[in-house]
Amino acid sequence: MRIERRIERHQLPYYLKVFNRITDKPMGYIGNVSLDGLMLISQLPMLVGARFDLRLKIPGQDGLRFIDFSATCQWCREDVTPGGFDSGFALVAPPADYIEMVEALRYYFSFHSYAASA
Repeated sequence: MRIERRIERHQLPYYLKVFNRITDKPMGYIGNVSLDGLMLISQLPMLVGARFDLRLKIPGQDGLRFIDFSATCQWCREDVTPGGFDSGFALVAPPADYIEMVEALRYYFSFHSYAASA
């Protein structure tokens, strides 16, 4: 039985690279994002149940801005693209910077209705 998702996701393939905060090695890209988690698209499978210390490097006006957070891998499966894997992560106490980024992405990728001028 398929469980319906209750959290709205925003698709972001190949734009935001995710790094291991300890080693600074790239782990993959954000596939989609919500306030509570994200999907990582990677070349290697992730260990389900493991907690990861992650980092996003966001370009800003003053150079790169880091968003550091911890997340637990909830699931991992092969992607439809050969050699790729999709992994779902639940964030552990998302920091304010992460929440701000999700809200900014939601606004950026949403359609806004504008009142027609008469």
